[in-house]
Amino acid sequence: MSEANWYVVHTYSGYENKVKANIEKMIENRKLQDQILEVSVPMQDVIEVKNGVRKRVQKKMFPGYVLLHMVMNDDVWYVVRNTRGVTGFVGPDSKQPVPLSEEEMRSMGIKTDEEVLVDFEVGDTVTVVSGVWENTTGVIKQINTHKQIVTINVDMFGRETPVEISFNDVKVRK
Repeated sequence: MSEANWYVVHTYSGYENKVKANIEKMIENRKLQDQILEVSVPMQDVIEVKNGVRKRVQKKMFPGYVLLHMVMNDDVWYVVRNTRGVTGFVGPDSKQPVPLSEEEMRSMGIKTDEEVLVDFEVGDTVTVVSGVWENTTGVIKQINTHKQIVTINVDMFGRETPVEISFNDVKVRK
């Protein structure tokens, strides 16, 4: 499998969040979780002064653009390119989009992937140490280092149900 990179998609102005939601729905429907890893509309905190009142609000860093962390291939390109609200990929040729470099990502203030070492693996039994599922025990079925979550099966109403838990909220049972 190819390496995942960050790409920029141009959208209709004001449609950034709608495009993000549409792409996320497409990822779920077409089972593309392993190819499109993250969809982002970068935001920044800004202080606005209106009628003499200072208020902290969030504004889009790049209006009209959505960032995608994905593995580029023909199928994924087609799905993203034909999402409602998307006008095309940013680059000299929209058929072969150019990924953002690590330096470009850093200069925009967007953190890139960090290597995360964990002391558990698929099949380990863990206990949830905080949050809604505190003191729940489950078996790890999947580990997503990019999002820093584990998927565990918990017993709910007599059925095994998958639940996503943050790395910080689980502890391996010994």
